[in-house]
Amino acid sequence: MTHDVVPPDDGASPEVLALAKVVARLRSEIADLEGVAAATAVLERAKGVLMAQTGISAEAAYRRLLERAAQRSSTLMEECWLALGQIRPWQTPVAFPPPAPVQGPQQPPGPAAGAAGPCDGPPGEGGLRPLLARIAECLAEAADEGDIAELLRAVLAEATGVEAVMIYTVTGAGSLELTGHAGIGHELADQWSHVPPLSGVAALEAIAARHPVWLEDPEEDARRYLLIGNPPERWPSRAWIPVPSEGIARAAVGFLRTRSGPFDSDTRTLLRKAVRLCGALLRAFGRPEGGPQGGPDGAGAPDAVEQVQRILDVLSGPAVLLTPLRSVTGEIEDYRIDAAAPESIDVAGRRSKELIGRKVLETYPTVAGTALWEGYQDTLVTGAVYEGEPFRYQEVGAGFPQESVYSVRATRLGGRLLVSWIRHDTSEREIRRLADMQRLGNLGWAGWHLTTDRVIWSDQVYAIFDRDAALGPIGLEELPRYVLPEDQGRLGSAVRRLLRLGHAVDQPFRITTADGVRHVRIVVEAQTDGNGTPVEVHGFFQDVTALRDAELALRESERAVLLQRGMLQAERALAARLQSTLLPLPEQSLELAGLCVAVACIPADSGVNVGGDWYSAIELPDKSALFVVGDVAGHGLAAVGTMAQLRFTAKGMAITGSALIDVLRRLNNLLLHTDSEPSATATMVIGRYQPEVRRLTWARAGHLPPLLLRGGRAAFLPQPDGCLLGAARDSVYGQAVIDLLPGDRLLLYTDGLVEEPGEDIDFGLDRLGQDALELLAAGVDEELARTLAGRRLANRDDICVLDIHVPDEE
Repeated sequence: MTHDVVPPDDGASPEVLALAKVVARLRSEIADLEGVAAATAVLERAKGVLMAQTGISAEAAYRRLLERAAQRSSTLMEECWLALGQIRPWQTPVAFPPPAPVQGPQQPPGPAAGAAGPCDGPPGEGGLRPLLARIAECLAEAADEGDIAELLRAVLAEATGVEAVMIYTVTGAGSLELTGHAGIGHELADQWSHVPPLSGVAALEAIAARHPVWLEDPEEDARRYLLIGNPPERWPSRAWIPVPSEGIARAAVGFLRTRSGPFDSDTRTLLRKAVRLCGALLRAFGRPEGGPQGGPDGAGAPDAVEQVQRILDVLSGPAVLLTPLRSVTGEIEDYRIDAAAPESIDVAGRRSKELIGRKVLETYPTVAGTALWEGYQDTLVTGAVYEGEPFRYQEVGAGFPQESVYSVRATRLGGRLLVSWIRHDTSEREIRRLADMQRLGNLGWAGWHLTTDRVIWSDQVYAIFDRDAALGPIGLEELPRYVLPEDQGRLGSAVRRLLRLGHAVDQPFRITTADGVRHVRIVVEAQTDGNGTPVEVHGFFQDVTALRDAELALRESERAVLLQRGMLQAERALAARLQSTLLPLPEQSLELAGLCVAVACIPADSGVNVGGDWYSAIELPDKSALFVVGDVAGHGLAAVGTMAQLRFTAKGMAITGSALIDVLRRLNNLLLHTDSEPSATATMVIGRYQPEVRRLTWARAGHLPPLLLRGGRAAFLPQPDGCLLGAARDSVYGQAVIDLLPGDRLLLYTDGLVEEPGEDIDFGLDRLGQDALELLAAGVDEELARTLAGRRLANRDDICVLDIHVPDEE
């Protein structure tokens, strides 16, 4: 590895020179890595072809390539290209082929079928080699982990039922990054692109344990694992297989199937061998910078780093292992963090695993040129332990500077440095956080040392008690004297139990301050000596006045709601009794003027009010019949009162011989001159039937049209003019005439029978006509009105139906 040499600049500071070297080195390393990646990819593909063709291991394939190169006096790269060139033309894929089709028994397998190994189920041991050979051949065209995932899915889908493949790599922080996928879609890939290092992740478990994890029971697996690739029922069976590695496993391949049930032994063998076959190339793609094939100074010895990491894992306190990174001239340009103790945390809050793999100057650029930087170099050269003076380090994060003071100790370990540190500003920061917590939670801590009579209060406790800090804190035994007399007994008893028996206290009480009565909660516990005698008490006070005020307001609101509910229920009961008295319902159909009349009235299912739906069906002095159906807007006593006015006034006027349109006009004026503001409104339909000619004369005031059932058909009568009652002065009302025939039925009804929220009224009217015809066809006759009203599953409004039936001629 070579780097551009930065020319010296006498006018530049050491920090600027160090940063310039880092930039130059990174530029050079990019070019180096491009060449290494290309050569490594060719080598790994050639090894994969030999492994598939001969069944040998990766190490044996590498040795064979070296032997061939020596025999032919060629380079290793030339021998790799020769190995890749031995693939027959029909075998070399331009793009990854789909699974081979299943051939019938009369069709001889062609070359492609023979390579793919057609089968209806998982292949046996004899069918593994063609599939593995197919994978090895296609690996020569794979450019990244995504290509490998697509290759595995395409080749294995027919034989194993695998429909999706996900490849995860462990990052330096211990989390999982999705580096390749096939068959899951971009949205799902984005959702699962990063998986934190949580417990219950099957892919992480497979990598850590270095053995496959087979998920074959979705319900049971969901209890133990976080199922990657939602929804869980989409993939009834899954497998996570670690990529084999000589050191620590760093990747896993997930196979997701829509086929339920366990993986059989042949399928498990095939999936494990397929991952092992792709392992070399996956390791090459995922090899971090400075990995096993890194540069000098021992960077290529992962076992030593692993051993140091195991030691750091059991240490307390922060510590890291630094590996020096040198230029071609041997000058130290930077340090890389290769291991970190669990308690290692830097000024930006990065912890242990998040630090591993980071370079010092790239992460902490202002360290360059400081005494600490020089101390690291001296320790590497001389072996003397470096213990520097405390220094201040500042880093800008999240838009504001973060500063800390450190004391650092560095020791040489082989060609590396073991660095530990002490952060001196931690206690100050924790004090600030504790103060913020007390202020935001309106609580303060307190401690009483019973043997020395020393009492400590935080500033927030003084604020809660509205007490001047110059007066000092209050002792436990004195505390009851400062609370309201009503609470002194309970608090005093709790304090005595605490001091004598060591019982913890969680007690509310009230105190008087300049702002009024304040509700306070005390939560304390005692520490005892060997004899069980309390020697120290500590805990906190909390101002819960706002909470108590909210509870009182809630109780008052509940009391008001209960009172209002009782009043509404009483009003409903009274209105129901009035309605029952004013509007009695006949138990059976009525005989009026040669007609059979049935009535149905059903109240609303919800609410505590009674509505204003009403009807009249009476015989007039001239032997004709009067039919009225009305609906007063609103509910409750007011609606019932208006209903009574309209009902009795309409009957009285009709009995005295008033014309129908005169009845409607005078009822409209009646509502307009009531004392209520605004005036009540109502709809109404009124008709007079003359039996000698079977003629019905009718009028309406904003009401829905009557429904005529005749000869198996349903039709709504054409409506004369007439707006609802109480809406406008000098309203004009028209009337219409219809001659009824034997067998006719005429339905007068209120809007509760047809209206639905959010639905056009025409749909409700059409539904009423269809329902009426269906019921008549089914033989429902006398109960037609009640059956139609009862069909409404949720009566949001009152329903009133008047069924007028002209009997058939005998």
